Amino acid sequence: MQPAIGYYPSATSQSQPTPICHVFSLFRAAKEKTMLISPLADRNQKELCSVLSDVLEEQSHRELFALELGSGTGQHVVNFAMAMPFITWQPSDIKEESRDSIRSYIVATKVKSVLQPVHLDVSEPWEKWAGLPHSACDVIVAINLLQYSSFKTVEGLVKGSGQILRQNGLLITHGPYAINGTITPSCMQDLDQELREMNPEWGLPDIDVLRQLAFGNGMRMERMIEMEQYNKCLVFRKL
Repeated sequence: MQPAIGYYPSATSQSQPTPICHVFSLFRAAKEKTMLISPLADRNQKELCSVLSDVLEEQSHRELFALELGSGTGQHVVNFAMAMPFITWQPSDIKEESRDSIRSYIVATKVKSVLQPVHLDVSEPWEKWAGLPHSACDVIVAINLLQYSSFKTVEGLVKGSGQILRQNGLLITHGPYAINGTITPSCMQDLDQELREMNPEWGLPDIDVLRQLAFGNGMRMERMIEMEQYNKCLVFRKL
């Protein structure tokens, strides 16, 4: 269910320069091979931080709790935490090596608002989502996760989000998508084909299918934000 290292997002580069006192921690963790690095995350973290900050700006006056699904390397969640200090972040991943990497980024960056990562399989019923209670989250984020998931997993993610989110909470997903069965441009068609060759159950999810799934689980899609490299951020609100 997780993208290969090197494709899904993360970020060692930060909106602000890394303090010199942290450089040695970063180097030590990388040397010990616990800290994974995704080049794509380095490229898109600034844009993602900007979009999330904009979407959540109206709530920045209060403390929020956010769950990131499929946190991967951990690069993204520590950058989100530094950019949006009013949010407490709960990273999660199904892979142990990813959770080890997330821990390394937490230690190296010394962020205070990122909790220790938990094992979470979104294809399981929401009651098994790391013990999170009903209506526990203000925000749920999934970056380049749906593209590497079976329909059962996508369905589980949407169903679970509908239960875990508080009223007016937001589910934010990122990646390339099909729209009403159509994938454009041709390079995205190639990507879809590559994903399906890797796993027949993977591929670019259809926005219209996601919209219907969300509506059936008490959410509505209220924004579609165009991103670089033909990606989009979809914002769903819990009714």
